Amino acid sequence: MHHQSCICCRGTPFIAGRRQVLGGVVGTVAVAFAGRAQAADPVPHTTLTPDQALQAMKDGNRRFVTNAPFLSLLGRERRVELARGQAPFCVLVGCSDSRVPPEILFGRGLGELFIVRNAGNTVDTAALGSVEYGVGVLGCPLVVVLGHEACGAVAAAVQVVERNAAFPGVIGDMIQPIIPAVLAARGQPGDLLENAVRMNARRVAARMRTQSTILADAVRTNGVKIVAARYNLENGDVDWFEET
Repeated sequence: MHHQSCICCRGTPFIAGRRQVLGGVVGTVAVAFAGRAQAADPVPHTTLTPDQALQAMKDGNRRFVTNAPFLSLLGRERRVELARGQAPFCVLVGCSDSRVPPEILFGRGLGELFIVRNAGNTVDTAALGSVEYGVGVLGCPLVVVLGHEACGAVAAAVQVVERNAAFPGVIGDMIQPIIPAVLAARGQPGDLLENAVRMNARRVAARMRTQSTILADAVRTNGVKIVAARYNLENGDVDWFEET
């Protein structure tokens, strides 16, 4: 079943421009589909501030780590509510790794997280456009870039740097954006893979702050937060790398 809030249901790619978005945390973005302007979702955006959204993510992870009970927004009533449109409070750029499911490890339910996942939590054109859509159109006040312990994509990039390894298909192309993080982490004390995981998350977050006009404007004008983080597979805890 297709709905207005789903990008794929519009039939053509969207082009991000600038206009006033009413009722959201972001002040200027326009979206054009099929050559004609379209309004944002017909539901109110989240009322959470960037700090409140970040705290909600931290609280959810704390409940996950301690096995504390939490009430996820699930079930028929929630599905019916979301059929009118979506109003997530966080865009999450994460890894495709099956051990790192964002809704579970942050204790969130349907319609709360706008998720972009790929191996290595990198941001190409499609991913960046998705993040811009989440912030500029859906009104998310928070973007989280989540790396994780023992990331296979980062490990492959380490092998390229350290051993000149080659990978079949387009896997080699996929890990190319991670190699600068590995190179930047080489001189640091400690484990290269772990340092590269952290560096990769930080670099992706920094790139979005500086290379996207929409996101840079949202950060500057509305205080939208773009935060890097790292997930620990064994204990379930998330380390946050917040900008001061």
